[in-house]
Amino acid sequence: MNAMVKLKTIALAGLAGALLAGPALATEGAAAAEKAPRQCFQLSDWQGWSAPDKNTLYMKVRNRDVYRVDLSWGTNSLTAPGSYLVSNVRGIDTVCRPLDLDLRVADGTGFAMPIRAKAITKLTPEEVAAIPRKDRP
Repeated sequence: MNAMVKLKTIALAGLAGALLAGPALATEGAAAAEKAPRQCFQLSDWQGWSAPDKNTLYMKVRNRDVYRVDLSWGTNSLTAPGSYLVSNVRGIDTVCRPLDLDLRVADGTGFAMPIRAKAITKLTPEEVAAIPRKDRP
């Protein structure tokens, strides 16, 4: 057998192996995703917020849960007195991932600056207790 035929045979065998393994790997990834609990909340259950810095929000939900929202880009307006958050809801108000949040921060002048979430994390009671009292929502 010449070298070119051997190379084609090896390439085809590798491709076949990858094609057969692909569905198995995809199934494993889907199973892992199903096991991870989705920590979603309804925007209608959101009851307060605080911002310790321009890139972090704490959101109080259902008067018992606290979610940390890490921002891709924030604004100093978040920490300014008198600022407030505006949430635009399109469709259902369930928040499970950063793209589900469409937030803007306003200061009463009529201009609302968009802010973008990059991560949302439900905090444990221990993590909530570790937040300085002045920064709790």
